[in-house]
Amino acid sequence: MVKGFSESEVKNETPLKDSKNKKKGLAAFLKGKKFTYTLPGKKQINIFGSIVLGLNLLLVILVILYLNNDEFHDFVFKVGR
Repeated sequence: MVKGFSESEVKNETPLKDSKNKKKGLAAFLKGKKFTYTLPGKKQINIFGSIVLGLNLLLVILVILYLNNDEFHDFVFKVGR
């Protein structure tokens, strides 16, 4: 006998309950609606990618300024109070 399988047959005599209950709330609102998801286009991917890369570059520049420039370091502490 293979592990995980039973030789005896399982008999399920109980009928399943009717799953057509009335839907409530958000499910009732979305019942007749059809939503489709479309993948973003090449232009939209390029825009979001440029924004993410630009913000990451800005963060790296600010960290380098914070670590190397004492005036910027003091400015951050004064504004942070």
